[in-house]
Amino acid sequence: MVSLFLQQGGGSALFNTILMRRDVFQAIADPTRRAIIHLLSQQALNLNAVADNFSISRPAISKHIKILTECGLVVIKQQGRERYCYAELQQLREVAEWTEKYRAFWTHKLDALENFLAKTQPKSKK
Repeated sequence: MVSLFLQQGGGSALFNTILMRRDVFQAIADPTRRAIIHLLSQQALNLNAVADNFSISRPAISKHIKILTECGLVVIKQQGRERYCYAELQQLREVAEWTEKYRAFWTHKLDALENFLAKTQPKSKK
């Protein structure tokens, strides 16, 4: 029904945005999700084991896991009766590349400021 509605040109930009896949920046914006990523980078855990590490409700953890899954940072695999969460950290490469651009930019700017200050400050007598 929703897809038919969108195919016919209905819906708002907000609704269309909600349907879009989340990006990795949304995932790391939340401290709980960052903690979950760190936890799962150490070892795969089932959903209950993940929730046991936090003082928030299991439904809240499930919501965070869902967002991480939508971003591609977590994969859930069924093993028998359990569902295990695995970290897929390759998606963080996008964040690393983005921050590297700004690191290089600010390093250049700060070096230029240092050079400017060195030229404009009077030499101190010793």
